Amino acid sequence: MANHDLILGQSHNLGLRQNQQLALVHDHSLDLVQDHDLDLRQAHEHHLGLEHEHELDLGHPHDDEIGLGQSQNDEGEAVHNYGHGNDLGIDQKPEHGDHELALTVQNHELALSENNELVVSENQELDDNLQLTMDQDQEMSLEHAQGLTIEESQLIVHSPVIQARTLSIAPNYELAVGQEFPDVFSCRRALRDTAIALHFEMQTIKSDKTRFTAKCASEGCPWRIHAAKLPGVPTFTIRTIHESHTCGGISHLGHQQASVQWVANSVERQLKENPNYKPKEILEEIHRVHGITLSYKQAWRGKERIMAAMRGSFEEGYRLLPQYCDQVKRTNPGSISSVYGNPMDNCFQRLFISFQASIYGFLNACRPLLGLDRTFLKSKYLGTLFLATGFDGDGALFPLAFGVVDEENEENWMWFLSELHSLLEINTENMPRLTILSDRQKGIIDGVEANFPTAFHGFCMRHLSESFRKEFNNTMLVNLLWEAAHALTVIEFEAKILEIEEISQDAAYWIRRIPPRLWATAYFEGTRFGHLTANIVESMNTWILEASGLPIIQMMECIRRQLMTWFNERRETSMQWTSILVPSAERRVAEALERARTYQVLRANEAEFEVISHEGTNIVDIRNRCCLCRGWQLYGLPCAHAVAALLSCRQNVHRFTESCFTVATYRKTYSQTIHPIPDKSLWTELSEGDPNSNKAIEVVINPPKSLRPPGRPRKKRVRAEDRGRVKRVVHCSRCNQTGHFRTTCAAPI
Repeated sequence: MANHDLILGQSHNLGLRQNQQLALVHDHSLDLVQDHDLDLRQAHEHHLGLEHEHELDLGHPHDDEIGLGQSQNDEGEAVHNYGHGNDLGIDQKPEHGDHELALTVQNHELALSENNELVVSENQELDDNLQLTMDQDQEMSLEHAQGLTIEESQLIVHSPVIQARTLSIAPNYELAVGQEFPDVFSCRRALRDTAIALHFEMQTIKSDKTRFTAKCASEGCPWRIHAAKLPGVPTFTIRTIHESHTCGGISHLGHQQASVQWVANSVERQLKENPNYKPKEILEEIHRVHGITLSYKQAWRGKERIMAAMRGSFEEGYRLLPQYCDQVKRTNPGSISSVYGNPMDNCFQRLFISFQASIYGFLNACRPLLGLDRTFLKSKYLGTLFLATGFDGDGALFPLAFGVVDEENEENWMWFLSELHSLLEINTENMPRLTILSDRQKGIIDGVEANFPTAFHGFCMRHLSESFRKEFNNTMLVNLLWEAAHALTVIEFEAKILEIEEISQDAAYWIRRIPPRLWATAYFEGTRFGHLTANIVESMNTWILEASGLPIIQMMECIRRQLMTWFNERRETSMQWTSILVPSAERRVAEALERARTYQVLRANEAEFEVISHEGTNIVDIRNRCCLCRGWQLYGLPCAHAVAALLSCRQNVHRFTESCFTVATYRKTYSQTIHPIPDKSLWTELSEGDPNSNKAIEVVINPPKSLRPPGRPRKKRVRAEDRGRVKRVVHCSRCNQTGHFRTTCAAPI
């Protein structure tokens, strides 16, 4: 047990399970350091014992520990040792009559004599402090009373000792006069770690650039330490250490020195390996390793401090935005990336980013359909993320542009849609009329009318049905609303509305207030390809919500990496396809072919057909690609009636599908690459020589003035259109009064 003192308190019991007493045999060597004598006093008997609260169970070799700690003598006085509250626990493991005990000290052996008493050889003395110091090569043997040999019942000690509340300390927590540290900060850290490891609290008396003095925080404890700077070098050395602890250590589970920075240093490695390491897990780890109970806020702040060092602070993210935009345009030529600040104080207002690969894919290969959505950021300075997303030929989301604003309002939506219009304007003449799906928010409606006057604008059915459910809270009515939205003909639509009216006239009135051309498939003039919702955030929920809590540059990098991965994966997947159409389109055509085989087809001319089925009669025009059921026009793929007509004149069905559904067009969608952006430490070097980038870097963007409010954030999204909404006034049909229902009416009859 190198450089450690084994202090045996007066009348301490170190008990084995069978109450056996350990003895130092006369003929076994016990090497002592020259500075320490052993003196046996008759007034004190020394036994080896276990206290009940620190026992280690038999049969658990992994829990065998040594703790030299606090106990009481016969007079009730507290006696403390180097471990500050740790007791010595020894498990006896009987096996075939042998008793083998394992401890964690270096190469020491203890032997029991025949009468199982602790005996010290004649040349050993115990001093007044009862201090026993052993070298690494000391041996102590055990000999059992039943005549066991020394080899059969050895107490073997290993090193090093694991640090915990009930364990003795590790060697690196020793403090000695003359011990040196690189600087004052290292000295403070070492003393703090020692105080935590030995479970005593330390009070700083003096701390500056040249000296550091501290004492034990317990009242009356004489422990005191003084360190000073060596002349001419930054090295600090311990000059004096006064006395040993008499306080017995702290009596609570917290610790004054367990600061946020200490928590951060303790879990830094775990957080680098797993950034999703939760504060609750940090608390459990610190309690398990150090025996300290901390608050949740301390663990959270410690994690945030390490994460800020790893990913950069929120303030740094805004400050580096001009350089980041410059790197986006440098690494992905043709991309649009711009940041805007308040001209008065340069506080962040808006950020718009669209990668060249996304622009090319949307303009040349995607469906002419665009969805608008937003999600609120959960970072320190809040804000809102705007998303404009297309749909590829296989129906998957195809993010086109992103905008970050300090708050969601009509002005910011108008700005975002104007940036989006500028992005698409370069190829507007080659594009068919756009169809835009969005929420019913007024800022979006005005922005679409101002920037895309020729586009078809439809409302997202998910947002519409949520508002309807909040108003009436009737699942049957909500289902009928969805059926009305999916109805392909006006007759089917009106039939569903009549069903709703029979259940609730108020619900039917609520629906009729919204023009059906904005949400119902039967009345909608544009082509939505079967997309009734623009639930972009919900579709990307697995990663977009996690990114929304990061600093702004880290959030945009998380989005870029996800897009880069999507482009590569979908490009490689499409190379394996051997069909003409994408898989989802192939399935729809195959289903239509199956149904069309039972239809009767009558031909009027080279382009017009009458198709008779059990559903009724439909007219198909293959020249104009339309059917009376409107399925062909709405989905871009031939319906079962059109397939029957095409088969009757031996036409290739695949030639009559929209080009966006072909595999060739799908591959073109993802033909471009989103390139990585180098680490921020290289931005300045990479931007040298570019005059445009230097001007951009000169702009300094400050964080927005909005800060996250205190308390737990709301988990359920609050839509802007519902903010400030007047609550529906209920009416009682029994007393004709408002404010309550018939079932809760208390008015006298």
